[in-house]
Amino acid sequence: MGDSDLMQLYSRRILALTTAIPHQGRLDYPEGSATRRSPHCGSSVTVDIRMRDGQIAEFAQQVRACALGQASAAVLGASVIGKSRDQILATRDELHAMLKQDGTPPDGSFSELEALLPARDYPNRHASILLAWDATLAAIDQAAEAA
Repeated sequence: MGDSDLMQLYSRRILALTTAIPHQGRLDYPEGSATRRSPHCGSSVTVDIRMRDGQIAEFAQQVRACALGQASAAVLGASVIGKSRDQILATRDELHAMLKQDGTPPDGSFSELEALLPARDYPNRHASILLAWDATLAAIDQAAEAA
């Protein structure tokens, strides 16, 4: 990867997102908790949640990931409260399709994921970008099993 490729991939917009990851940390008594790790780069995200009426009421995330994984977690964290499992899954699937070259960026509250479009050309980075979403879905599933 050349210097100009790196500059495009790690744009100011992506780097700005990495400095503003909402809901960092852990919840004291989560109903659901899950960690996902990328085998390619070692990035990891742990998510804790509490659900209310089928929607995420409280959310915390511990993000140890590359800038792309951090940016994705920042977008998720900014709008995750009040979302259902179906909404998180639909957006995760849209993000995955966007990265695979055949989809468009999600719109609405998760439209900032468009900043990750340059990562399409770097499939080895896709797993890190999806970590926070996959951990959130696993935490929701764990909370549902415990209910």
